[in-house]
Amino acid sequence: MLPVVVLVGRPNVGKSTLFNRLTGTQDAIVADLPGVTRDRQYGYGRMGPVPYVVVDTGGLVEQPAGIESPMRLQTERAVAEADVLIFLADARSGLTPQDHWVARELRRSGKPVWLAINKAEGLDPSTATADFHSLGLGDPLAIAAAHGEGCRELMEQALSAYDSDEVAADTPDDGRIRIAVIGRPNVGKSTLVNRLIGEERVIASDLPGTTRDSVFVPFERDDREFTLIDTAGVRRRGKVVDAIERASVSRTLQAIDTAHVVIFVVDAHDSIGEQDASVLGLALQRGRALLITVNKWDGIPSEQRDEIRRQLEVKLDFVPYAPVHFISARHGTGVGELVAATIHAYDAAMTEIPTARLTQTLEWAMSRHQPPLIRGRRIKLRYAHQGGRNPPRIIIHGNQTSQVPDAYTRYLANVFRKEFELFASPVAIEYRTSSNPYSRADQRPSVVKTRAIVKSKARGRAPGPRKRG
Repeated sequence: MLPVVVLVGRPNVGKSTLFNRLTGTQDAIVADLPGVTRDRQYGYGRMGPVPYVVVDTGGLVEQPAGIESPMRLQTERAVAEADVLIFLADARSGLTPQDHWVARELRRSGKPVWLAINKAEGLDPSTATADFHSLGLGDPLAIAAAHGEGCRELMEQALSAYDSDEVAADTPDDGRIRIAVIGRPNVGKSTLVNRLIGEERVIASDLPGTTRDSVFVPFERDDREFTLIDTAGVRRRGKVVDAIERASVSRTLQAIDTAHVVIFVVDAHDSIGEQDASVLGLALQRGRALLITVNKWDGIPSEQRDEIRRQLEVKLDFVPYAPVHFISARHGTGVGELVAATIHAYDAAMTEIPTARLTQTLEWAMSRHQPPLIRGRRIKLRYAHQGGRNPPRIIIHGNQTSQVPDAYTRYLANVFRKEFELFASPVAIEYRTSSNPYSRADQRPSVVKTRAIVKSKARGRAPGPRKRG
């Protein structure tokens, strides 16, 4: 499983800024005021030698008052689930008594701790870190999270005990379709798993929190081999109270990373909440093929079903490519269609697309809708090739690619998805700028902008190159 890296330190030292830098997102709110982060924030780390789960925390305070008390409790729970701790201090403020107290607390945890001195831009590294040697946590590393300085070096050191081949080997390609079943507690995930495999393999109960860890269940159906990953429910972080449940969220993120296809289960009797959207966003961030399953549909009066569909359209509109299945896991209604959709989604996520066809589709898309002008010059996209699977990753080469607007990237993703029938799968697009042979500063191709997983609102097929004869 992916290592869990937790960012700790007193409030307002830049933990959320580092979280955004490591995840390549803006998920954590950043402000100059202390106490902005209260709950734990989870994401996938993208900077470093191996993939990992990274957790932002509100901060440790020795004598908490008011909102600081639940903040400290959340941070203590994050420390308990960590594999690696990164202790952030502030180079501008210098060493404080609060830093000494945090260092003592982290040493008491028994976890490996790496000390990073943030906000060190423009300062001599040895000067910025000099006082912090007295914390007794090894050699501190000067970084500037806001600018990315020293962040990669920090992660290389913090994750030096993890071998990239060993982390990759945790999810071997054994030919099975790996399916992560996720959702809030008590929505029927374990009942669905039992229905899919045809036996009472995992405990199903009306009590939330019955499943405490991820359970891997191999089975065969419709002449295909699967591995189901039944996960502990992801509840609001403030409600995760006991020691066994502390790792539920990070384990669910690890299950998503392991999977080819994610089945997200919601209860038809409950409203679609912020936590549902948050968990879906994590699956989207990791680029997994996604199926939304509305369980317990058999007990819903017909007059309420339209309202539930409306909620789904409004609150989950950022994943419109994900098909919605209305099922009853207890009675088996709709489960057969869900299995067929899972196979379809896996095949789409793992498809291989020839470079010639990708480039032809790119040219056709530009003939329909050209890239915009930037300072009087047209963005030129020359050719495309596939850079990976699960999700399908398309790399586009050209000039001025750093200026491609998000709206145009979404347009291209829609075209690729429809042309190559990438059912239930997001599309990742990367741009690379061609090298200039006359520029000493640009002697080789470089990645200029990496788009996150692109979301599309288009559902039908567009007339692609194959239909033009």
